[in-house]
Amino acid sequence: MSDSEQSGKASAAAAKPAPRAASRLRNYFLTGLVVAGPVAVTLWIIWWFVTWVDNLVRPLIPVMYRPETYLPFNIPGFGLIIAFFALTMLGFLTANLVGSRLVGLGDSLLNHMPIVRPIYRTTKQIFQTLFSSSESSFRHVGLVEFPAPGMWSLVFLSHAPSTSIAAQLPQTEHVSAFMPCTPNPTTGFFFYVPRRDIINLDITVEQAMTLIMSAGIVQPGSDPQGKLAALADTARAAQAARPAASAAPSPAQ
Repeated sequence: MSDSEQSGKASAAAAKPAPRAASRLRNYFLTGLVVAGPVAVTLWIIWWFVTWVDNLVRPLIPVMYRPETYLPFNIPGFGLIIAFFALTMLGFLTANLVGSRLVGLGDSLLNHMPIVRPIYRTTKQIFQTLFSSSESSFRHVGLVEFPAPGMWSLVFLSHAPSTSIAAQLPQTEHVSAFMPCTPNPTTGFFFYVPRRDIINLDITVEQAMTLIMSAGIVQPGSDPQGKLAALADTARAAQAARPAASAAPSPAQ
């Protein structure tokens, strides 16, 4: 390679514009947003929940037992502590013979009220499913071909249908499936689907829920920390490139 070609390449490299300050600031801002955003949203949700419970429980506490009666400020979370203690005591009493009889009496009373009965039964089943330690909750994630051929949707799989329902279905093995909607997974479609039509996925229910709520933006197996590190590396590279470019000789020299 001749000296003229080498000098031409050196001049072209020196003439290449260095990353602007606005680009570095953008990378810094995105890095800070990725760090602070999830923390801020999490803290806001926790604060909202604590305040909501406090507003529900505080009116039930006599004024003489409230901390703000003796202190010049409120104590956030006092209502949440009282609610936790009350629910724990309720569970303890229910586990005993007398408590279980009282709960059974109240359950029988609500089950005989015409309008309240369906609401109470449905709500009770939902809470038992969500907070029970048994295998009644969603256990697997799968894909079904819906809403058209060639289009696939995520479903949560639970139990096989009961005997009375299975007797009315075609003679093949079925499974209960719930297909949540995006971005609100509390709504969706429930149906029985043949097990042979399901493609089982090797992801957890939590990963599938994140995928649905993010509308596919957060994919299972993605590395948020890796993306954060990439943003930080880009910002550092832009910062390091600017002094190197300014130190390079100009074509006139």
